[in-house]
Amino acid sequence: MTGTILLTHGAGSNRDSPLLVSLDKAFTEAGLSVVRFNLPYRQKRATGPPMRGSAELDRAGLMEAVAALRAEKEGPLFLGGHSYGGRQSTILASEQPTLADGLLLLSYPLHPPRKPQELRTAHFPKLRTKSLFIHGTRDPFGSIDEMETALQLIPAEHQLVPMERAGHELKNAGIVVPAFLAFFAGLH
Repeated sequence: MTGTILLTHGAGSNRDSPLLVSLDKAFTEAGLSVVRFNLPYRQKRATGPPMRGSAELDRAGLMEAVAALRAEKEGPLFLGGHSYGGRQSTILASEQPTLADGLLLLSYPLHPPRKPQELRTAHFPKLRTKSLFIHGTRDPFGSIDEMETALQLIPAEHQLVPMERAGHELKNAGIVVPAFLAFFAGLH
C-alpha cells in the first residue's frame, strides 16, 4: 500500500511516544510514508495536558499539516491519532469530510474514566470518513461494548478492532498495521 499517514499523540504525550515511534517503523516497513506530528499545544509546552481552549488550535494545526502534506505527497492521506489526537482528528474530519482519505483512531477516549455519562460522540453522526478504531479491552475510557454502541452513530464505513488485554496506552501495537492494511486495502 502507498500513501501517507499523519500520526498524532495523546494528551499527556508527544510525537516521540513509544506507540507512535513503533507505528512509524511498522507503517514505513509496510510502504507508507509516516509523519509524527506534535499538536500545537505540545509545540508550545513540553509537558502537561492540553490547556482549556486549545482544541480548536490543535485542529487548526492538524488542518495545516494535512494541507502541507497534500501539497507535497501523492496518494491517499490518512489521519491517525492516539486518544486526544484521535478525538481531534475525528472532530476535524466531521467538519471537513474530504480532508483525509481515512482515519486511524487508537484508544478513542469515548468518555472520561468512571464517567460513562460524559460521552464524546456529538460529532459522530457527521463523520463521513472511513474510520478504523483500535481499542483495548481494558481501556477505562470506554469498554468494547460502549464503543460498539457509540460507533453505530457513525454513518461512514467503520470498524472496531479490539486489542485483548490492552489498556488505554496500547503498548503492543502489533495488530494495528495488519488491521489498517486490511481495512484500507482498496485505497491506493
